Amino acid sequence: MTSKIKVDNINKVSDDSNIINKCGTTITLGASGDSIALASGASQTGFGRTGTVDWVTTPKTATFTAANGEGYFINSGSPITMNLPAGSAGAIVAIADYARNFNTHNFTIAANGSEKIGGQVDPAKLTVDGQAATFVYVDSTKGWVNVQNAEDTETGALPFIQATGGTITEDGDFKIHTFTGPGTFQIQSTAPGPSGNPNALEYLVVAGGGGGSSSCIGGAGGAGGFRFAAPTLAPLTYPAKPLAGPAAITGAAQSYPITVGAGGAGAVNATSGGRAPAGANGSPAVFSTITSAGGGGGGGRSPNCVSPVVGPAVIGQPGGSGGGSDYGSGGGTGNTPPVSPPQGNPGGTSCSPGPAYGASGGGGALAAGAAGSGSAGGAGGAGGGLPTAFGANGEPCAAFRYYAGGGGGANETNNIAQGGLGGGGNGGYGGGPAPSTQRTGVTGTANTGGGGGGTCAGGPGPWCGGAGGSGIVVIRYKFQ
Repeated sequence: MTSKIKVDNINKVSDDSNIINKCGTTITLGASGDSIALASGASQTGFGRTGTVDWVTTPKTATFTAANGEGYFINSGSPITMNLPAGSAGAIVAIADYARNFNTHNFTIAANGSEKIGGQVDPAKLTVDGQAATFVYVDSTKGWVNVQNAEDTETGALPFIQATGGTITEDGDFKIHTFTGPGTFQIQSTAPGPSGNPNALEYLVVAGGGGGSSSCIGGAGGAGGFRFAAPTLAPLTYPAKPLAGPAAITGAAQSYPITVGAGGAGAVNATSGGRAPAGANGSPAVFSTITSAGGGGGGGRSPNCVSPVVGPAVIGQPGGSGGGSDYGSGGGTGNTPPVSPPQGNPGGTSCSPGPAYGASGGGGALAAGAAGSGSAGGAGGAGGGLPTAFGANGEPCAAFRYYAGGGGGANETNNIAQGGLGGGGNGGYGGGPAPSTQRTGVTGTANTGGGGGGTCAGGPGPWCGGAGGSGIVVIRYKFQ
């Protein structure tokens, strides 16, 4: 005989709250705020998961094996693989690109043994940034089928450029990538913004400065070419603003090789009396379509500058900014090759000598090199000053950072010709029984593109002109 208990409701003794209630064809388990739990080891049928997953919220960073009914966020710094579980009808697994970089680091999905994915025996690959997918196991013919594929359409968290390369710092809503040597600027994703230019890349590209001459009175090296664009700094006023390019570069998801030019070597004078040619030009700096030319080397005299056999002048060399001249000769032209706005200025041209001799300064980003005279060498042309929105680079002065100053020319008196603000090296001088450090032109400051100072090559050699300072590339963009 079968026993029966017939009731419409079951209530809790302590507070008379409802545990089971039937009303018509609807059966309610528990009261509002209660949790319904199965005993350990018990199972359910007829209700529960219907094509959904429980998401594991700790992102996966390495190859792993999935479990039926789970979803995974993928935070890959390199290509990784998810191994699917053994297939059974209705099994479900989902994934989502947490780092938005599946295009850079492809995500592979591998089936269990000989099972299929979408009817194919090969693994599947997800290669779209921000992609998400849900796979359900159907049968042995099709195996795991992608039933829901989505791509990132968010407009809040990641609408900006994502990039790597160089030394990365931040300035408010902007990221700054600084390259003090060769490298690669890699854009992984760009912004989908609807207006303006959300993928704008502001830039500073400074080439290596030219080397100073080591003639008896050596001309200084010109500064490396100075080019930049910074539309977001408007209407801010700063020293280099007249040289700003008209527009930023529009970035794309690709690699941009970066070239940072070295400074040109100073000329070497092996003996007393001067037999040195011009200093060497600096090397160019390159980012995308922007190339800045190396600074021109300072002029000298070859093969001799001692009476009665005085060699012909070797004029200052052309470049981003031109090199200064030895006495009685011409300075090198700046902005060579020509660009607009101009990337530099000419080196100075020396006046007639006497009673002493002075060589000319190298050109700088904002000014030409000063002429040498009978009493002093010419100062280097001033470089361009930028706000610290381009980072803590360059030569600091007041609220700005300066780049691409020309070197100072050498002279026979005790006057030191100053290098131009922006890393230009001072000129050497030869008045009195000075030590060699006073005769030698100063090297331009590294990563400013400053020109090297000219050298007064008196007494036993060897004497070397000051080398140019290396260049720099800085890239700036809005990231939030």
